[in-house]
Amino acid sequence: MPSGTKADASPSNAASGGREQRVTKQRLAVSAALDELDDFVSTQELYRILQNQGVSVSLATAYRILQSLAEDGLVDVLRNGEGEAVYRRCAVTGHHHHLLCRNCGKAVEVEAPAVETWAARIAQEHGYTEVAHTVEIFGLCPDCTALRAAGKL
Repeated sequence: MPSGTKADASPSNAASGGREQRVTKQRLAVSAALDELDDFVSTQELYRILQNQGVSVSLATAYRILQSLAEDGLVDVLRNGEGEAVYRRCAVTGHHHHLLCRNCGKAVEVEAPAVETWAARIAQEHGYTEVAHTVEIFGLCPDCTALRAAGKL
């Protein structure tokens, strides 16, 4: 993630949406925990991680902070196979998609120019403007595929 875009970058973080977020110790702790994680995490999983670290934050506050970070474009959010919102600080700052393992949650960021072309064409054919889209691809990562082949999954 580029320098200066994390939630703890300044005392009054000017978000991409023009709003300023008050930087609290809970927001800093959530942001720091996300910086340490490689894969997407649910709010409840992140809450457990914070509790194990001795961070005092309520589950409701964790939800609000994650939603705020997502709205400000500081984390990616998607729905996992069970429909639960999961969050991750992504290395790619531009528009991108994810390939997500249904078993372990490992995620790979992918660019998909063919998807972008298709989405623009479909929108134009139907007269839509200012369109946005998300594409998430679910499957089994190579490690989980090997576990399944070995009968361990």
